Amino acid sequence: MKKLVCAWLFVLSGYVFADQANQINTDVGLVEKKSFTISNFQTFNGKMIKDVKVGWESYGSLNQDKSNAILITHYFSGNSHAAGKYHQDDAKAGYWDAIIGPGKAIDTNLYYVLSVDTLVNAGVHDPNVITTGPASINPDTGKPYGLSFPVVTIRDFVNVQKALLDSLGIGKLHAVVGASMGSLQAIDWASAYPDRVPRMVSVIGMGQSDAWTALALHQWAVPITLDPKWNKGNYYDGDAPLDGLAGSLMVITQQALHPKFINQVNAQHSPLEEAPMMDILANHKAVDWLQGVARNRAEIMDANHVLYLIRACQLFVTGHDGDMKNGLSKIKAKSLFLPSSGDLLLMPYMAKEAHDELRALNKASEYAELQGTQGHLDGVYSIQQKAEKLRAFLAD
Repeated sequence: MKKLVCAWLFVLSGYVFADQANQINTDVGLVEKKSFTISNFQTFNGKMIKDVKVGWESYGSLNQDKSNAILITHYFSGNSHAAGKYHQDDAKAGYWDAIIGPGKAIDTNLYYVLSVDTLVNAGVHDPNVITTGPASINPDTGKPYGLSFPVVTIRDFVNVQKALLDSLGIGKLHAVVGASMGSLQAIDWASAYPDRVPRMVSVIGMGQSDAWTALALHQWAVPITLDPKWNKGNYYDGDAPLDGLAGSLMVITQQALHPKFINQVNAQHSPLEEAPMMDILANHKAVDWLQGVARNRAEIMDANHVLYLIRACQLFVTGHDGDMKNGLSKIKAKSLFLPSSGDLLLMPYMAKEAHDELRALNKASEYAELQGTQGHLDGVYSIQQKAEKLRAFLAD
């Protein structure tokens, strides 16, 4: 059973995905991770961070008047690797390779597509991630920041991306497109810089973090903070809190997937398994499966970075100024919302709420639901369902 599951599934950026991504023709080809540096970056809450570094990727070519750029903003535990491969022998391509490339929905024959690693990116130990966060060295002390790193928001992720675009001479985007936490960035882009964003696509997203979401996100943090090795974020000279981080990733992964998918993977599950019946410390095989998935991914993540990402999502409201309606009122972009009908993490009502408010404000907004069995993750691996709708939206 375990070998079958490993062959069928792989872990990418803290989530479990069906191995269908390996079947995709990576027309973008080989891509390169580049680095961008900001000497002094002021956060939304007024703090200063020195020597901020983030990684970024691009696909396609920027046209002469620099008007064809599409920004892809990534999800919670992802990074800027949205399409293509780094090496010919890579096992998998970027997470949205199905819709990014020559002739695809986000056509790199037409558009210059770029994506940026967020601040406090979860994958600190991933060699293809470049990010600044609590695990980084504070230039003033020569030691890791730990929890002295400033709290950051979705707006800070947006402003780092804006600084990169400014350095490239891109004054206006063709569109911003993002999934999950990336959808938060996309809609905040449209609110913060309305004259620079004529089109916004929110996939498996929301317009604000409500009380239910804040509580759900808090559950992600609890296993980390209860791990004695976390030591209030001061663990960089010792053992990392991998048990707590793995526990967090178990919660994240289960919430991101639909019961149908988990039950399909664990089709041999039996409530009356012998081991847990005879030993209170033994697990059901399904629990061991999810623990294995989580522990493998924990090795390339940093617990403090995950906590900071959780807080950024908890703090989110479109526009970061008062309430969601106020933030949405500033948007000039036409919007497209693509939630997943089976999403139990960012449920469709959250996207519908933002869409309906935009319509009430006489803004152009479209809404369509993805179908599938993978829950929240249908926004990544079923996105091709809406490829033609996305293509038409970008062309209009």
